Amino acid sequence: HIRPDGDCVGSTLGLYLYLKKVLPQANITLYLEEPSPIFSILKDFDEICHIAEGHEPPEAFIVLDCSYDRLGFSKPLYEQSKLKINIDHHISNQGYGDIRHIKPEASSTSELIFDLIEEKDLDVEIAKALYVGMIHDTGVFQYNSTSSKTMNIAGMLMDTGIEYTKIIDDTYYSKTFEQNKALGKALLNCELLFEGKLIFSSISGEELQLFGADTQDLDGIVSQLRLTKDTEAAVFLYETEDGCQKVSMRSNGLVNVASITESVGGGGHMRAAGATVSGSCEQVKQLIMDKIKEQTGW
Repeated sequence: HIRPDGDCVGSTLGLYLYLKKVLPQANITLYLEEPSPIFSILKDFDEICHIAEGHEPPEAFIVLDCSYDRLGFSKPLYEQSKLKINIDHHISNQGYGDIRHIKPEASSTSELIFDLIEEKDLDVEIAKALYVGMIHDTGVFQYNSTSSKTMNIAGMLMDTGIEYTKIIDDTYYSKTFEQNKALGKALLNCELLFEGKLIFSSISGEELQLFGADTQDLDGIVSQLRLTKDTEAAVFLYETEDGCQKVSMRSNGLVNVASITESVGGGGHMRAAGATVSGSCEQVKQLIMDKIKEQTGW
């Protein structure tokens, strides 16, 4: 999974811990690009494998929270596996694999994993991982993907004895000094467009280096922009190491950001989506603004 977020890390680690528990004889490996260290509070975080070279094709390959084009370095192993299983809640998922369990109405892939595992085998470490995934994909239960079922599941996870307030603080709200500086720069760089209906900001690679920050320090910035009063949507761009632009979009309901990101090779949800696009900041900004104008008539 390219750039694993909280739901990706939580759902995969939750399932990994569960499978190791119920299938102790099995050889199970979890492949992800290196996640943010904020998730190191989860059990077996240090067992995540960041390379696939030299590994034998597995009997089964389970892909969680991931479209086909975001499989990254593990894609060759997926292609060579005998059984391919695809579990996701993104409406943009292409429906690949031999077995597909795609439920866009779910708040998160972590919620889907809770539904799929045996409740009798749920323990505090599995619950902790799934809770992390759920809070990150619901914005701590504030996004409209949050349902009564989501809250009931969260309650059952809490009943296992997890330190739920600490989990929220440590993985969602707590920010490093570098993250705060990056957020400050993004706020200084922001501008209102379309007569105040949209807020836009960007950070260059040079600015990141100046702050001693990296791209993992930019998580949460677009969500903060979305909270700007009277705006309908937020767009945040930052430069990746290969010179592309990572586009993050959030909507307060009027703009379908999933449709826009899908049109440029990305995906996500109606209110939260992203993409990686080749080009300069100004070129990608203009592309995204044109797509928004085309959709909304602004």
